[in-house]
Amino acid sequence: MTTPQEITGLVLAGGRGTRMEGADKGLQPWRGQALALHALARLRPQVGRVAINANRNLPAYAAWGVPIWSDADADYAGPLAGMLAGLTHCETAWLLTVPCDAPFFPADLAARLAEAATQARASIAFARAPDETGTLRPQPVFCLLHQSTAPSLRDYLQGGGRKIRPWAEQQGCATARFDRAGDDPQAFANINTLQELQTLQAATP
Repeated sequence: MTTPQEITGLVLAGGRGTRMEGADKGLQPWRGQALALHALARLRPQVGRVAINANRNLPAYAAWGVPIWSDADADYAGPLAGMLAGLTHCETAWLLTVPCDAPFFPADLAARLAEAATQARASIAFARAPDETGTLRPQPVFCLLHQSTAPSLRDYLQGGGRKIRPWAEQQGCATARFDRAGDDPQAFANINTLQELQTLQAATP
């Protein structure tokens, strides 16, 4: 079984913020601190070390005292580019990625993804959780990747690929279900707009 010390946690905050009117999503306030900083705090107990994937406002992120790993290219190729940056820089066998805009992701995310990968003998595992109708949906940005996947991911990106799930499924990925009794139904809720940010903050204690 993979241990926390074998995993580097990476908060993905490298997007354009298109649906946030160009705002840097990771730096938007959530309960008194930036969204990406909140994600770091939630991720840190689950892994051996942490880092941030960011492509702008780097001094603001660097002030938090963790490594900042930017995409290799400047064309904002999406979360896969952040994953490749993480695999390129991290010194552990495994990389766990989470988006900066999901403030309730599970406190046992790393453990359950590692368990799924171990059981399936897979090099990738991502989350699967119920949507508002109760239907299980893939959550591929919440992804555990082994270092061995880096060459394939690099080739996929260079070939124009941008979607996580098709690439991950080509690698024979595993999935971990997050629909047990006691699992938070809001665990994978994400924030796409400034209005959603305000609404979610107002609706949760």
